[in-house]
Amino acid sequence: MENGSRDDTSEWLLPDRAAPATVAELETRIDEAIAIARASEAAAAAIGEAAIESAEQARRAADLALEASEAAGRAHGVNGGNRGGAQTPRDDRLLLFTRRAERVGARFAQLQRR
Repeated sequence: MENGSRDDTSEWLLPDRAAPATVAELETRIDEAIAIARASEAAAAAIGEAAIESAEQARRAADLALEASEAAGRAHGVNGGNRGGAQTPRDDRLLLFTRRAERVGARFAQLQRR
């Protein structure tokens, strides 16, 4: 072998398409990833806040529906004086809905604090 061909390193060079990213390119990618992560975090927080508000509105709607049901029952004499504390099946469903809405709201509030 000729001494000059032995020291030739041109075969070690990578083609441009196979070359690894430069530090500047990596920094750009990292900056983009951080911006996307921050935007995602802000969106998740906004979704959490909207979910909490929705749960609170559902609870208020359930309370209003329960009050309306009780008022309608009194107006029609169906639940006159609540007949010894007995509730109609409809009232039970509204109470279950209200309790569920409160649990969901509490869970969303927990998630929001994290």
